[in-house]
Amino acid sequence: MDFMQQSTQKINGFNNSHCQLKIVNYEAEENSISHETHGLSKKHLVVRRGKPFKLTLWFHWRLWNPHTEYPVLEVFLGNHSDRIIVQISDEEHDPQGWSAKIYPGDIHSKSVTIHICSPVNSPVAQYYLFLHIETMHRSRSTFEVGTFVLLCNPWLKEDPVYMPLKAQREEYIKSDCGILFTGTPQNINERPWMFGQYEPGVLEACMKLLQVSRWHFKNKEKDYIRRADPVYLSRVICAMVNCDDDLGILMGNWSGDYKDGVSPAEWSSSADILHQWALSNCKPVRYGQCWVFASVLCTVMRVLGVPSRVVTVFNAAHDANSNLIIEEYFSSSGEKLPGPKDSTWNFHVWVECWMRRPDLGSAFDGWQVVDATPQEKSGGIYCCGPCPVVAIHQRFLRASFDTQFIYAAVDADVVRLIIHNGRVMKRTVDTETVGRLICTKSIGSDLLENLTQDYKCKTKPQAAGYGRYSGWRGGQDRPMSRDVRMSGTPFLSSSVGHQEGTFFTFIVSEFDKWKLQKYHKP
Repeated sequence: MDFMQQSTQKINGFNNSHCQLKIVNYEAEENSISHETHGLSKKHLVVRRGKPFKLTLWFHWRLWNPHTEYPVLEVFLGNHSDRIIVQISDEEHDPQGWSAKIYPGDIHSKSVTIHICSPVNSPVAQYYLFLHIETMHRSRSTFEVGTFVLLCNPWLKEDPVYMPLKAQREEYIKSDCGILFTGTPQNINERPWMFGQYEPGVLEACMKLLQVSRWHFKNKEKDYIRRADPVYLSRVICAMVNCDDDLGILMGNWSGDYKDGVSPAEWSSSADILHQWALSNCKPVRYGQCWVFASVLCTVMRVLGVPSRVVTVFNAAHDANSNLIIEEYFSSSGEKLPGPKDSTWNFHVWVECWMRRPDLGSAFDGWQVVDATPQEKSGGIYCCGPCPVVAIHQRFLRASFDTQFIYAAVDADVVRLIIHNGRVMKRTVDTETVGRLICTKSIGSDLLENLTQDYKCKTKPQAAGYGRYSGWRGGQDRPMSRDVRMSGTPFLSSSVGHQEGTFFTFIVSEFDKWKLQKYHKP
């Protein structure tokens, strides 16, 4: 692939018949190999931030006159632009700012090759490039050069998504196929999945996703600026993979009735889903469940240049009332009684994305949990993360984002109570079931890699000194409450209010006091 673009007519400027841009050669083959973007698009030049790429400009008759004229490139992103004075130099580029250089051997009578380098903190987006031929008298001619797409650069140390090992980059950025693990810890199923980032139209769909996000509609210029940060990028994409708040990709369905769509079990390719969404003018694709949401999220993040992998949590808890406990109530005959909307799934699937966390400090760099399945709102929208895996392991539950919710998913205790005539007859505490196995596909093979110890300590901390509580949804602290909404006949209550939808206050046992001390110490 080495396409050339016939230059558009001169946009404006003085009448100079001798210096007219004719053709732009994007050197796409060489650039795509150098930038590790080969195959991502046949429509756009795709490069990575902080690394030089080159363009060859062909002119009708001659180049600009070096004594009276000089070239200036201008890069546009939204309403913002950066002027880049083109220099003849053989010095290295500074990845902290825009630069454009012409090496002495790249100047010919009718053509010139310009090496352009973007700042390492550039936003992920499609950019527009123009060439100005300016004179000492402040007059100029302007030519449209074309567009290019700029992605994150995990090959560059200065980039916050830098990943040092080649094998990791091959697996978590470049690989377009993988294995998902579902089922139970005793009966693990392997589900092949095509992430499909090299399928035609996938990169374009990913860029469109950014352009139709609620953040972009709200404030385009602010959204463009913030796209430099992979923390922000992952949060936006997470929200956009589900359609609950916006023009997102997938609609969830756990009812078992899929007659007006596709059963989640029938999907095996992110590209098919992204194509359908893009071609339908952003109508949600029906239907997805956790492994589908996660796989599409993984594809988009890999396309944008953020190393990502799909992770399965077996026996994953959903802590609906934010107390880090999964509470289950049973009658003396074994019938399950109404209670909090806590639940435990056989398995749940989310994504880990690799990035630095300057907002939290270097101790929280590395893998971050990002969960696109719409379960609970975070900051008013259906998204979850990014949450540092190390924060879960070390129980720093104040770390943003949504650490408490994700911690409960992998390490909550299951408290089962047998109730008879309004009294607790038996209480059991299961500390082992939740998060029994956490895994992903191994690097370079289809074998399972056990990640459980990355999330969970071998022993849970004692109540004393457990002072790392919070990380409520969206990173906001909320007051402690032991009230649980029940339906049916009230029990374990010192006072009863309204008959329907009443909040009943539990009689706190010694165990409950210990849990409160353990999990709610400020």
